Amino acid sequence: MQLLNTLYVTTPDTYLRLDNDTLRVEVNRETRLRVPLHHLSAVVCFGHINLSAPLMHLLADRGITLVLLDDNGRFKARLEGAVSGNVLLRQAQFQRVADPAFTLDMARASVAGKIKNTRQVLQRGAREAKAEDEANALARLADDLAASLRALPGEDSLDGVRGIEGEAARRYFSGLNLLVRADQRTAFAMDGRTRRPPRDRLNALLSFLYAMWMNDCRSALEAAGLDPQVGFLHALRPGRASLALDLMEEFRPWADRLALTLINRGQLKAHDFVLREGGAVALQPDARKAVVVAYQERKKDDINHPLLAQSVPLGLVPLVQARLLARAMRDDGAPYVPFVAK
Repeated sequence: MQLLNTLYVTTPDTYLRLDNDTLRVEVNRETRLRVPLHHLSAVVCFGHINLSAPLMHLLADRGITLVLLDDNGRFKARLEGAVSGNVLLRQAQFQRVADPAFTLDMARASVAGKIKNTRQVLQRGAREAKAEDEANALARLADDLAASLRALPGEDSLDGVRGIEGEAARRYFSGLNLLVRADQRTAFAMDGRTRRPPRDRLNALLSFLYAMWMNDCRSALEAAGLDPQVGFLHALRPGRASLALDLMEEFRPWADRLALTLINRGQLKAHDFVLREGGAVALQPDARKAVVVAYQERKKDDINHPLLAQSVPLGLVPLVQARLLARAMRDDGAPYVPFVAK
């Protein structure tokens, strides 16, 4: 496996064109960047970005995914070449979705991975808290999530599993404010998770990071030969990448940790966000660039994968997990094991 680059384009009215075997980035008719196509796995465009037809054709021919998102990172469209992958694997995936017992097991695994990783975020915050009352509050929330984990194996309905996930997420987000540096809490106050649109700065940052993780999870599933639309925990709906959402659950805490790092280190401030009509909050263009750079750098971090017993760049972990999902879809009796950081 090789960690290829994803090119994120955030500057409004940028023009992307083909220059031989190179992608050329122009802003106000000035060339700002040239990237050889063989270095790219995907191109992700935020907002109003222009692309030449020859470039789009060659991206499709080379299997380089083109993703269009709005300014807030919400998915709009995706351009891909011909569908590839093992048709027998996809057939097995469709058969598994029709199996209630398998669907329930997969949903439990997805939720367990998410809760374990979010619990680690709270436990780390409790250890590092400077105030004893805050440390105790975070420890209690971590204990609540442990109780949710214990309840999972005994839950025999998909709606029940979703209910456990929802309650665990509510408790987790109720404590996220305590993980923000004290002098930044007023600016980044959060009253639960809000989206479409996000209503505060922290939610806006999380939504933006989740969108990038979502794109990487979807690409990983397609690379493994799976259909990202057909999942287990998330209900099947037209246009919804349910399996990508399932896979993304175990990675959401990694987005949360990066968001907290950016805030607590002072890399993002209140003025990096804009309040729009109707109460929506969004990142300023320069702040989006800073977040994208931080995200790309974080993906280079080596992570010890407990199942592989070796270090893997964080950016490759979704592909590893997608392959483990593919193995679970086949009839070889191997259960899916979500990624849980040690």
